[in-house]
Formats: sequence, structure tokens, C-alpha cells
Amino acid sequence: MGGVTKVTFNNKISRDFSKTVKKRVNEYFEENHLSRHANFEMVSKTVILLGVYFGAYALILSGQLSLGWMWFLCIVMGIGMAGIGFSISHDALHGAYSSNSTVNKLIGYTFDLMGANGYIWKITHNIIHHTYTNIHGHDEDLEVAEFIRLSPHSEYKPVHRVQHILAFFAYSFATLFWVFVKDYWYFFKNPLGPYENKKHPLSEWVTLVITKLVYYGYTLVIPMLVLDITLIQLIIGFISLHLTAGLILGIVFQLAHVVESTDHPEPDENNMIDEHWAIHEMVTTNNFARKNKLLSWYIGGLNYQIEHHLFPKVCSVHYPAISPIVEKTAQEFNIPYNHHDTFREAIASHYRTLKKFGDPNFQYAPAEV
Repeated sequence: MGGVTKVTFNNKISRDFSKTVKKRVNEYFEENHLSRHANFEMVSKTVILLGVYFGAYALILSGQLSLGWMWFLCIVMGIGMAGIGFSISHDALHGAYSSNSTVNKLIGYTFDLMGANGYIWKITHNIIHHTYTNIHGHDEDLEVAEFIRLSPHSEYKPVHRVQHILAFFAYSFATLFWVFVKDYWYFFKNPLGPYENKKHPLSEWVTLVITKLVYYGYTLVIPMLVLDITLIQLIIGFISLHLTAGLILGIVFQLAHVVESTDHPEPDENNMIDEHWAIHEMVTTNNFARKNKLLSWYIGGLNYQIEHHLFPKVCSVHYPAISPIVEKTAQEFNIPYNHHDTFREAIASHYRTLKKFGDPNFQYAPAEV
């Protein structure tokens, strides 16, 4: 599975931070007799978010509502869809929801129920993004569209001058692209990040086809058969759902890595990042709005992205508690702990970063650790 351009990390140096932060977080769970996995709060959130999404869907199919209310519920479904991706699927696909792999696999299928593919996500996100965060040519999360430059090392094009405007429109179409193009494209893509000639199991091809047909069936075919609506009205509702979910998902994911404080390191001539992987994750990752409890609940701790990258097997419901441990340890080792106090500040920083990366005269200076 290895590709010829695989990047490595110099994990022989600066290991003290990694060892210390792991030890302290382990002690937190042991001393408080807590599981690293889902608790009652997480299970409750799962029920609520699935209820919002499929409850809105059921109300639409009831045929008892006006077109205006059905359209509004499509937007509600979009909000629920993003929340399910953030708070349920994400944890399950990382193996963090439960200590039981079968439970994680079953809950992970909520991702497929939203029209995406869990198998390809685990490759591009769990493996590639989490290992090669913000490394141009490897981190697939930096490849949103040709007209969006999320890395200072990617090829500059004149259209990037207005990317700070175009980007937010592009984010809105993210899940539509995902449902109809992205998953299929990644199954055929070669190389896929640092991996060349990746062979996908036949069972995953079958799962891809079946789950896509299920999604198209319940979101497009059944409403058309059950409801007294036109094709145009169906398309408007479907697109509204995805524009809502896409904008939410697109913005939140970018605030974690493409802001002013995060680094975009390049490997040396030996294709090595000359720092420990844990420190690499610290300098390339950003937290935001940690005191916003409602936002933290909804996006599943993705505003605690630093903790997520260091401890992806820990359920997101625990991130607010271990965040002070990680921050304190980073300060002791003089390692950056990037964060914005509010959601608005993080969006503003991402907007300014898009403008900088879209400026042909911008000179990138790597962060010093």
C-alpha cells in the first residue's frame, strides 16, 4: 500500500511531550474511573440528532404540510445531517464511540445513510488527513477545488484572488459533490494521497453501490412517489438540504487547520518532517469556541480538534475535560496550543487566510517551534 512519496516524521526527537500528554490523559480517565468511549450524554445526543433528521423526513413524507413547511424541514434535515456527521459518524468511524468494533461499525453506517461512504472516509480522513495534516500533496482535506487554494505550497492561479468569496459557496456544495461524485472518484483515484495502486475490497465496492442506492432511494425516489410535488420542487428541497449541510460542514472543518496560526510544513530532501508527529499535529491544528457548550455539543468536539488529533480513539464527549490537560502540557514544553476564543474569530481568521493564500505576492513563513 505504500507510495513512493510517503512522508515520515522524526519521532526519535522531542518525544517527551507526546509521552507526558498521553500519560496525563490516561491518568485522567483512570483516576475518575471513566470510559474513553460514549457515555449517557453521547448516547442521548445520538438519539436527538437522528431524531431531528429522520423526524423531519417523516413529517415531510406525511404529506400534511404546505410546501413552505416542507422546504423548511429540508433545511432542518441539513442541520441534522451535519450534526450526525460531526457527532455520531465521526466518532464511530474513528473507533471512538464504543470499545466494541461491531457497535462502531454499525453506528458508522449512519455516515453512509447520509449519502457518504464510511470506508473511503476512513482512508482519506482517519489515515491520510490525521497522519499528514496540512502537508501539501498528501492531506486530501486541502484539495477542495481547483479554484480554492488552502495551502501556500499549492500552485497559484489568478482565480485565487477571489477565493475568499468563492470558498464559502464551494463549501455549500461539498455534500452534493460528496454524494454524487467524490466517493466514486476516490475509489478510482490513483495515487490516493501518498498511496499508489490502492486496492479496494470487493465487499466495499458492493457496500458503496448498495448504500448509495439506498440514499438515492429514500431522498429522491420515495418522496417523488409519495408526495404530490413536482420534480422541480423535489430538487429544490434536496439541494436546500445539502447546501445547508455543506456550508456547515465545510466551514467547521476548515477552522481546524486553515487559519492564520496553523503551520503548513514541507518535508525535507529525505521526505521527512523534522519533528515528532505529535508536535506536528499541535502546530497544524487549531481549536475554537471551547466555552461555547451548545456549539461543542452540536459539532461533536470538532472545535477541540487538537485533542481529537492527539486522541482520535477517545470519544469527542470527553474533549472539553481533557483540553486543559493538553493545553497545560503544551505550555510546559513551549509548544503552541492554537485556539480562537469564539467561533466568529475563527471564521474571520480563515477568511483572512484565504485572502493571504489568494495574494500572488504573499510570502509564506513557516512557524517556529
